[in-house]
Amino acid sequence: MVKEVGIVIFNEEYWGNGIGYKALKMWINEVFADNPKLVRLGLSTWSGNERMMKLAEKLGLKKEAVYRKARIVDNQYYDSVSYGILREEWLVQSYFGQ
Repeated sequence: MVKEVGIVIFNEEYWGNGIGYKALKMWINEVFADNPKLVRLGLSTWSGNERMMKLAEKLGLKKEAVYRKARIVDNQYYDSVSYGILREEWLVQSYFGQ
């Protein structure tokens, strides 16, 4: 079973306040809790979304793949960037308080 997660905060007034961190952390906890056989969780974004890439890394997800020039945004090519975390990695870091 493969699962991907993500969040969107449309209103820029809420950016930079830690809401994305809290929301994505709760969402990952929920997905792992609801899917006990799930061993890995993924997140994909594009290289122009620097906030999401930093958030993924802050939450302990590892960069696993970069697909060059895989997305077009405003007529410009960007890389697709994939992150992942294993259940045991998530549980260890959650236990130790990240």
